[in-house]
Amino acid sequence: MAQSNAETIQSVADKVGVSTTTVSRVLNGKAETYRISKRTEERVLQTATEMGYIPNQVARGLRNKRTNTIGLIIPDISNPFFSTIARNIEINARKAGCSTILSDSQEDTQLEKESLRLLQGRKVDGLIICPVGEISAHIEPVLHKNIPLVIIDRYFPELDCTYVISDNYKGAFDAVSYLIENNHRTIACIQGRARTSVNHERVQGYRDALKKHGLPLDESLIIGESFGKKNGYIGAKILLNRTPRPTAIFSTSNLISLGAMGAILEEGLSIPDDISMISFDDQPYSDYLITPMTTIAQQTDEIGHIAFKLLETQINHEMNQDMKPRIERIVLPTKLVIRKSVKTLKK
Repeated sequence: MAQSNAETIQSVADKVGVSTTTVSRVLNGKAETYRISKRTEERVLQTATEMGYIPNQVARGLRNKRTNTIGLIIPDISNPFFSTIARNIEINARKAGCSTILSDSQEDTQLEKESLRLLQGRKVDGLIICPVGEISAHIEPVLHKNIPLVIIDRYFPELDCTYVISDNYKGAFDAVSYLIENNHRTIACIQGRARTSVNHERVQGYRDALKKHGLPLDESLIIGESFGKKNGYIGAKILLNRTPRPTAIFSTSNLISLGAMGAILEEGLSIPDDISMISFDDQPYSDYLITPMTTIAQQTDEIGHIAFKLLETQINHEMNQDMKPRIERIVLPTKLVIRKSVKTLKK
């Protein structure tokens, strides 16, 4: 007859020569918290593995009123920006003894609503959402239920909740200002999803940079409707066949940039000789393109790390029935990374 988990913990404790409390603390990932030596921690984990111990998460959850799981909803797992954030959230969650249930909303509000409903049904301890970004009505009830919640990347001014975002306005302003400093005067903008906070702030940064430097705004040079590659390709095709052609393109996302580069190549043009480009989002491949891309870098690692820590604080307050933690609004600075995709024009 197989041993119960309680019996197995006792067996592990007997074999290692420590108390069942010590074994429990190690298996719950709290060795460091209770100052259990590294040697003891390793012996407990090795012995538990050898004895085939599998923690009963369901029973533990019933006792602690926790499931030790968090829900994460992102718009597009294929986008390196979101996958990097998701990876960092998962790493931090694992260190804290939590599992992560990931849902890809595919930039679809209906799928986002469905994911939110399913994750609440799984009784996750908290939620991190990078919303599609157009409406917030389906997220508001989560706050009313006091479910720990952190929003990342895109946010809603009307929602009174914690969020972690990048300084999209300043990043866009710096990008366009850099193009102007290199004597570009006809600068196009391929935008993303129009009704999102991210897009609004980046396009506003573009507009204000032109205004600050005394350049007229041509609304027809703002084009696009999503953050995907196809949008970048179509937008660039239209812009490249204008007369006169823009001398530079400000792309509001990494995937838009990839699509635009495909169109530029297809037209027999090159970056930066025929057209300059700056992309929002720095990626590991940005340095290795035929023409290394000048970008606006976001702190993707920090977004994931901070988001989980803020969620963990909320969860702990909820479990201990403390006063609700204060709402945090974190805006992380961006950085202009200069490479070779911008040509300096003659005045």
